[in-house]
Amino acid sequence: MNPVVRWFHQLGSPPCFDRFAARWAPWAYALALLTMGIGLYGALFVVPADYQQGDSFRILYIHVPSAWMSMAMFALMALYGAIALVWRIKLCEILAMACAPIGAAFTVITLATGSIWGKPMWGTWWDWDPRLTSQLVLLFLYFGVIGLYAAIEDRRSAARAASLLAVVGVVMLPIIRYSVVWWNSLHQGQTIRVFGESSMDASMIPPLLWMIVGTKFWAIGSLLVRARADNLAREAGKDWVRKLAGAAP
Repeated sequence: MNPVVRWFHQLGSPPCFDRFAARWAPWAYALALLTMGIGLYGALFVVPADYQQGDSFRILYIHVPSAWMSMAMFALMALYGAIALVWRIKLCEILAMACAPIGAAFTVITLATGSIWGKPMWGTWWDWDPRLTSQLVLLFLYFGVIGLYAAIEDRRSAARAASLLAVVGVVMLPIIRYSVVWWNSLHQGQTIRVFGESSMDASMIPPLLWMIVGTKFWAIGSLLVRARADNLAREAGKDWVRKLAGAAP
């Protein structure tokens, strides 16, 4: 068997995943704090004020990475959920459900920072703008997944039911992505492009990239921690968990 394939098979073992998560979660958090620290320093002290928005534009460095991660976590949750539904892999059920609270937190941050940014720009905290409304629907979908998982006593049945909702709900992602194109919107259009020229000044981009990388590391660390906790809860009573509990100080 290919070594990489064998490693993935081994990672599906609950004790192996526990060791993996315990080892790498602290590194992910450390890298997140380092990269976000660099990004925030650049955003607050290096990048000049915007010629139109002044210093209020700096909230972009939290808003944009959070918005991207709110959608990325939902896509990842749906992917894990689809694998769990088709191949009944328990670890994928655990990972899918661990994505939901993390994605919901990023969505709340996105909506909160968007409202704070919108007040000086639009003169209101909230508007039923297509982008804002679709992002709010995404938050409700996250809450639906979390609530459905908590409502069913059997963990595996709960995870499969919630995974199905995640797979169906993934249709919201292109709606959010293209809402500013398909409908008249107060929300500004895309300013950062992976391919092609960005409309944002080049001096403002490096701190944003650091923040984007930092939020990804934070999401990885949070995913490993939450999945490890759920994995231990499901495996409670097994010999390896009892040995682990006995070894803990």
